[in-house]
Amino acid sequence: MSTIEIKNISKSFGKKQALSDINLTLKENCIYGLLGRNGAGKSTLMNIINNRNFADSGEVLVDGIPHCENDNALGKLHMMSEHLLYLPSMKVKDMFKSAACFYPEYDMEYALSLCEEYKLDTKVKLQKLSTGYRSIAKIVNALACNADVVFFDEPVLGLDANHRDMFYRQTIEKYNSRPATFVISTHLIEEAAGMIERAVVIKEGKLLLDEDSEAIRSMGYSVSGRATAADEFAKGKEIINEENLGGLKTIYIKGKLDRSLIPDELDAAPLSLQNLFIHLTNS
Repeated sequence: MSTIEIKNISKSFGKKQALSDINLTLKENCIYGLLGRNGAGKSTLMNIINNRNFADSGEVLVDGIPHCENDNALGKLHMMSEHLLYLPSMKVKDMFKSAACFYPEYDMEYALSLCEEYKLDTKVKLQKLSTGYRSIAKIVNALACNADVVFFDEPVLGLDANHRDMFYRQTIEKYNSRPATFVISTHLIEEAAGMIERAVVIKEGKLLLDEDSEAIRSMGYSVSGRATAADEFAKGKEIINEENLGGLKTIYIKGKLDRSLIPDELDAAPLSLQNLFIHLTNS
């Protein structure tokens, strides 16, 4: 298994500063959520880690070794991105065979079993696949490569609800059967929250948060009930967000949840990852 150290990474495109002095360690055997609004720098960071782009300054170490132009280090990583890096005229099964040349532990039998589950025809050319099935082909390839660290950049693009649920389930099953590090960048935070063990939040190219999901849940809480009761309870407290539905209201509050202080007419729950993300990126 591998550990990735990101040290003082900065990157600009012309006058736009895409990343600014990012310091981050991706520990082995952990499922990360890499979160940020559009243009925050998530894809840029993943491309730099996977040597698909180059930082202006800083370095990336894989197991303590600089990864740049290092085939041994890069062979431990795999990235599924929006871009298709295989010939569009290539058949799905040939994409798998090509990937197997780069990943010695590639599990072809497992890849084909996932294709059966998704009903993905491996004889179809990549260019003939719909957006959703192209995403599925890349998901299967990423899970079957058995790399130490696998990056998913918007993996469920074009997938329906059933296929998204299959992706989350298969990733957890793969993680349990063969532990590795998975880094998932997605805008569907609420859907993926249950599988994320550690959240990394980036805003405007800067690292805002790198924290375990359990610790995040203790950063705040929500209270729900009649609007008048919720407003009364929230007086003097730091409010993260509010939601109204008719006469009912949910207020998200920053701080530690003490259920003994919650009035009987209100329901309370720990803070969700999505609401913390909204708070952090809107602040």
